[in-house]
Amino acid sequence: MKIFGENVFNDAAMRERLPKATYKSLHKTIEQGLPLDPSVAEIVANAMKDWAIEKGATHFTHWFQPLTGITAEKHDSFISPTKDGHVVMEFSGKELIQGEPDASSFPSGGIRATFEARGYTAWDCTSPAFLKEDAGALTLCIPTAFCSYTGEALDKKTPLLRSMQALSKQALRVLKLFGNTTTSHVTSTVGAEQEYFLVDKKFFDKRLDLMLSGRTLFGAMAPKGQELEDHYFGSLKTRVAAFMHDLNVELWKLGVLAKTQHNEVAPGQFELAPIFGTTNIATDHNQLVMDSMKKVALRHDLVCLLHEKPFAGVNGSGKHNNWSMSTDDGMNLLDPGPNPHENFQFLTIISAVIKAVDDYAELLRVSAANPGNDHRLGANEAPPAIISIFLGDQLTDIFEQLQNGGLNRSLQGERLASGVKTLPAFRKDSTDRNRTSPFAFTGNKFEFRMVASSQSISGPNVVLNLIIAEVLSQFADCLEQAPDFDQALQALLKETATNHKRILFDGNGYSNEWVEEAAKRGLPNISSTVDAALVLMRESTVELYEKHKVLNRTELESRYEINLEQYCKQINIEALTMIDMAKHQIIPSAVKYSTQLANSITAIKSASSAVDISVQAELLKDLCSTLVSFNANLINLEKVTHEAATMTTEAYAHGVYYRDVVFKAMQALRTDGDKLETIIDADQWPLPTYSQMLFML
Repeated sequence: MKIFGENVFNDAAMRERLPKATYKSLHKTIEQGLPLDPSVAEIVANAMKDWAIEKGATHFTHWFQPLTGITAEKHDSFISPTKDGHVVMEFSGKELIQGEPDASSFPSGGIRATFEARGYTAWDCTSPAFLKEDAGALTLCIPTAFCSYTGEALDKKTPLLRSMQALSKQALRVLKLFGNTTTSHVTSTVGAEQEYFLVDKKFFDKRLDLMLSGRTLFGAMAPKGQELEDHYFGSLKTRVAAFMHDLNVELWKLGVLAKTQHNEVAPGQFELAPIFGTTNIATDHNQLVMDSMKKVALRHDLVCLLHEKPFAGVNGSGKHNNWSMSTDDGMNLLDPGPNPHENFQFLTIISAVIKAVDDYAELLRVSAANPGNDHRLGANEAPPAIISIFLGDQLTDIFEQLQNGGLNRSLQGERLASGVKTLPAFRKDSTDRNRTSPFAFTGNKFEFRMVASSQSISGPNVVLNLIIAEVLSQFADCLEQAPDFDQALQALLKETATNHKRILFDGNGYSNEWVEEAAKRGLPNISSTVDAALVLMRESTVELYEKHKVLNRTELESRYEINLEQYCKQINIEALTMIDMAKHQIIPSAVKYSTQLANSITAIKSASSAVDISVQAELLKDLCSTLVSFNANLINLEKVTHEAATMTTEAYAHGVYYRDVVFKAMQALRTDGDKLETIIDADQWPLPTYSQMLFML
């Protein structure tokens, strides 16, 4: 495909445009993590500039990922003045390597005050530069990390790169114990499936809640939802298919390996899945996917909604984070092989994953916490807030054998016949899938299904890399000093299988019985973003992050503050939006309709006292009583929102107030608002309905 990667300064472009010595030096930096030679940067910058200008670019930007969770960019042109009043196109190695955005204008959790503005972006040469198109203009985007003047990470990328280094270091120690002397680097790989909703722009433009908060704050359920299960994998509507085609073209130009697209379960919901990539590049690509979805949708008079729960009562959206580990010589460390009970390297790696997820389940929960996910977790098609692992029949059987002290078999998939002679029989997988599990083994990778649809995948993968690096280091410490490696390994695997079997669960994660069972097993159940944030402040968390040099105490404290601050701000925006919609849209329409009903009753009475007006009277009574309740709840929401905005309490207490007081007041107001929608004449209801938004594409 000629268009694939045409807007990426990838390996092929570098090989073509760079001198051989420069190319080899840069390649060593990328592949082996060696320091970048400044003289190499100067040559690369010039080649990159020429390539971008030939493509039509006039500006460049350091493209980075601040703690807002989205991307940021400041565009500078290539032009430089000459003495004769003209300009030349220039781009130096210094401009490639380093930028200087305003650090105090991004979330920093107290690291940077308003008067302390200096921050730096630094080129991440392991992720290729690319050309981004906006309104026909091309800009050279240079993926970078972002740090403060005092050196702390202020972004999502820096800790991700640090965690990848930590994982590689500890994985190499374990591989060496198994006689592997050829692997020089281990990296985590990710494929992030992205769920999203599409709505017609004409409806979006009439919904203040969608515009300001990304979700519907009012909205009665449509007569039809997803109960017929007819949308999932259904035939694509023409308008949606056209959007997906254009989206694929945009992504393929950017080198994003968009592979699979389909209707998701909820009406108006869809999914895009990519092919695996190195974690930091996959993270960059997922940001490009979300950005491209929004831009391409607008070309089709659609709006892409990435909120985790834009519509109450139907499935929410998540991001399935498919995580694995690979060596630089092409080995997937989570590939069990044909007989996993004989593959002790695989069993050691997967045991480390199991122990890590059990020991640090609360950290994984924190990594997927945001206000939108609080609406989603535990609902349809979403995993519960309880972390558990699904291994499947084959591996579960192997770990039961380990607990019993011996390995002698690997269950194999049987041949499956359909009963139709013309259809081929085939060998089915050795295990089923469990889509209710938040952390499921799916053949040669783990699928972390708890990740929120709108968030960067950096945070969850930082935690996965970190906790597995920690357990691998524990395994290496034990085995490196063992006088008898085989005996020590057998003991270690048995101990892990025995002590961490509580985290394994292959049943229905949506059931109430599982919640009760998980409590008996001692598994944590953190239901809200506010409570999840506390895990970041534990001394054990700080020690873990500092041990592997992923985040220091100051950086962790900043993320605690930012998580809670963003939660409070999001709920505050939603509350103020509800107040605005209630005052300026819902109450006026309710008053107008009640007046019409009253006038109708008066007119009928004056025409004939014998006419039965009980239906109109009952309707008016129901409308007025609901309106009174709605107004009382509105007054209460205004009161508690004002109180919350003027509070000066500690971050956690502030978050608790927004969750337990403000959000509950919002729910009460919504209940009455949604009832008013079912009473008021459809022609007079001021908001597009669920029926329109979910089914009119």
